[in-house]
Amino acid sequence: QVQLVESGGGLVQQGGSLRLSCAASGRTFSNYAMGWFRQAPGKEREFVAAISRSGGTTYYADSVKGRFTISRDNARNTVYLQMNSLKPEDTAVYYCAARGGTYPSTESTAYGDWGQGTQVTVSS
Repeated sequence: QVQLVESGGGLVQQGGSLRLSCAASGRTFSNYAMGWFRQAPGKEREFVAAISRSGGTTYYADSVKGRFTISRDNARNTVYLQMNSLKPEDTAVYYCAARGGTYPSTESTAYGDWGQGTQVTVSS
């Protein structure tokens, strides 16, 4: 099992930027593909972005493509989500998740370990 702790959320105006971090511990971080998901009030959890073990493969939801960038630093056991041009509809709790294996997935059920989430609120 890998423990995940997100940070970097907060309140930002429309058009602003935030960078989320997810620090991992407990297992060898580079053995895990990583993903970011989000859940808005009253809605189901949805995929945002994912990255392979090496960082060479990334996936994005259409709604964030071109605005968000996922990256990882295996030496620091951390995955990041850089969020630019934020919109009010990006408001949600953002979760990072770990998946054993090389390749990421867009499906939440493919991930076995989850962080507690960090709130992102974008005001209009």
